[in-house]
Amino acid sequence: MGGKKIPAYLCPMLKSTLLKATQAGGKVLQQYFNGSFQISSKSSVNDLVTEADKNAETAIFSAIRENFPQHFILSEESGELSTDSNVKWIIDPLDGTVNFAHGIPICCTSIGVEQDGEMVMGAVYNPFMNEFFFAEKGKGATLNDKPIRISAKEDLNKACLVTGFPYTWEDSENNPITIFEHFVKKGQPVRRLGSAAIDLCWVACGRFDGFYEHSLNAWDAAAGFLIVEEAGGKVTDFSGKRYSPYQRTLIATNGLIHQSLVDVVNGKR
Repeated sequence: MGGKKIPAYLCPMLKSTLLKATQAGGKVLQQYFNGSFQISSKSSVNDLVTEADKNAETAIFSAIRENFPQHFILSEESGELSTDSNVKWIIDPLDGTVNFAHGIPICCTSIGVEQDGEMVMGAVYNPFMNEFFFAEKGKGATLNDKPIRISAKEDLNKACLVTGFPYTWEDSENNPITIFEHFVKKGQPVRRLGSAAIDLCWVACGRFDGFYEHSLNAWDAAAGFLIVEEAGGKVTDFSGKRYSPYQRTLIATNGLIHQSLVDVVNGKR
């Protein structure tokens, strides 16, 4: 099942496996939430990993390998488990670990499925709010099986935005604080939820009009960016070029305010 091509008849199995794996990850998060678990740091003191991250990842891997044992996997905790398959699962077993560790229920399991270098499916599940987002390439996006669409806000000055801050960065022109300050000084609402996957999904369903972030990994946005696109939104890097989950910068909007947000991020407004 992990060869160079996936037969068309396996597509339903791919979807059902994705849904099962995402639900399995979310179930583990529920079991640990507000309980006692071990926490350690990775790249910095606030870049955390918990038992829940690792055990959710184990549950996700088990669900995938039951049907697709030879598929390529890229996961936050285990890194690359490389094969010659044309299908890659890009997994964040727990996005929003700092929130999770502090009992804040803005966190989720996020899984994207890439085939031949193109994202074809994505799922994001926040079990604490009972919100399951899903998208399939060319078939739209849903929240709890109901279709979702991006907002219709046309003026960036009236937009509600969301962003995230990296754990470390070098001082540079148009750094995260500079851009944040630009909006805050104008009294504009900019939220910081602590989960890029949820940020993207909330753009997709119209709660936010736009999202930008300076430093993301593939697993942070692989599922969410497809969900935004399938909900009618636009996703690029900071230069305005088509987004790839292997790029670090991301801007996601309803499309109507996209160029304006690109301009602000690049110091042109």
